[in-house]
Amino acid sequence: MNLDFREIATTTMVLFAVIDIVGSIPVIIDLRTKFGHIQSEKASLVSAGIMIAFLFVGEEILKLIGIDVNSFAVAGSFVLFFLALEMILGIRLYRDEEANSASIVPIAFPLIAGAGTMTTLLSLRAEFQSINIIIAILLNILLVYAVLKSSSKIEKMLSKNGLNIIRKVFGVVLLAIAVKLFAANVKGLFA
Repeated sequence: MNLDFREIATTTMVLFAVIDIVGSIPVIIDLRTKFGHIQSEKASLVSAGIMIAFLFVGEEILKLIGIDVNSFAVAGSFVLFFLALEMILGIRLYRDEEANSASIVPIAFPLIAGAGTMTTLLSLRAEFQSINIIIAILLNILLVYAVLKSSSKIEKMLSKNGLNIIRKVFGVVLLAIAVKLFAANVKGLFA
């Protein structure tokens, strides 16, 4: 076990920016308004299970189809780059279908453990120890649970402008992380 608090902090911040649970508060509030109660515990546990499983099985799937981790990490850096642009510029490049229930499907997947999160996990796996990534996942899931449980209080406290500022700040952080991931893994493509 190679516990590294710098790795844990870095991966926690990356996942926090990608999951963007604070930026998703308006979506969560909208789903709660449309469909009633959201099962915070169930959504959090399912999200954690999906992310941890993909962390380990994802690389095997890549090997099965003949893609190396460096290639996936570079592709992941592009996904992170575009997610960051969405956050910073306030635009929407990727559109999900309209959710028809507030069950596990729209909350746990794809809102929390979506394509961006999956790509990020495999990209992080190329650079960091798995145990540190798992700890970062669990720390983020605790935060996700807290936000899901108290989304209406957070909305009142931060206001729409406060949420927009937080979203843009984490967009810039995510953009820097995307550039770093690209630079660290692009060399492996030509080795």
